[in-house]
Amino acid sequence: MTTTALALLLTWPLEAGRRVILAECDPDGGAVLAGALAGRTPGPYGLRNLAVADRQGQLGEAFWRQLIDLSDEGTDRLLLPGLTDPAQASSLVYTWEKLAALFAGIERTDPSHDVVVDLGRSGSFGASAPLVRKADAVLVVVRPTLRGIHAAQPRVRALRTDLDQAGTGADSLGIVVVDNGTYSVSEVAEQLGAPVVMRLPHSPQAAAVLSDGKDGGRAFKRSDLLRASRSGADQILQLIRGRRARLTPGEHAYAR
Repeated sequence: MTTTALALLLTWPLEAGRRVILAECDPDGGAVLAGALAGRTPGPYGLRNLAVADRQGQLGEAFWRQLIDLSDEGTDRLLLPGLTDPAQASSLVYTWEKLAALFAGIERTDPSHDVVVDLGRSGSFGASAPLVRKADAVLVVVRPTLRGIHAAQPRVRALRTDLDQAGTGADSLGIVVVDNGTYSVSEVAEQLGAPVVMRLPHSPQAAAVLSDGKDGGRAFKRSDLLRASRSGADQILQLIRGRRARLTPGEHAYAR
């Protein structure tokens, strides 16, 4: 899941002057610092600091200080590192709702930003659910195997119900298929009752660059994984633009 989110961060279509932010909001803990960055960070940045800032009434301004620039040049691809310990999630119980409003509000105050939120396996429910409910697109990553589909079905059903009752509507749901199984894209969509909006190849070497900080060299930027991610990002944006035409202005964010 985090590998997919990072691939989107690196390939998100950006016109001149636009920026994209990946916010690691998995209550079970972030993976990028120890994974893709291999512990190489310039300081104690991250989501955990926002709980303290929220209690001090400084969430908005503190958020921008917690971002790490992952772009090759300029400051257009930014990361909010996640929790370093699942126990830290309890300190954010009253902050998730405000954080969801912050992400939605970023585009109201500065429409040059897009926000991608990584919620991991459990972050779509519970206290962090507001992050999903305010999203333009909610993506579930699935491997096209019997086990993968079986595990995804109850989650997708629960998401659909929650989005219809408390969110912006279940038409925000989409599936990301990682091609490592026997079911076709159409079969996955039929079984889960949601469209497949992104299809990624099973590419262990390229994925290891994002999951474990392996050196991919120049070949990584030309990898099938990043090419597929660029194409998928375009499809996600089409879904978002279509939904935004039907949403109340200001209810904009993106989550997976």
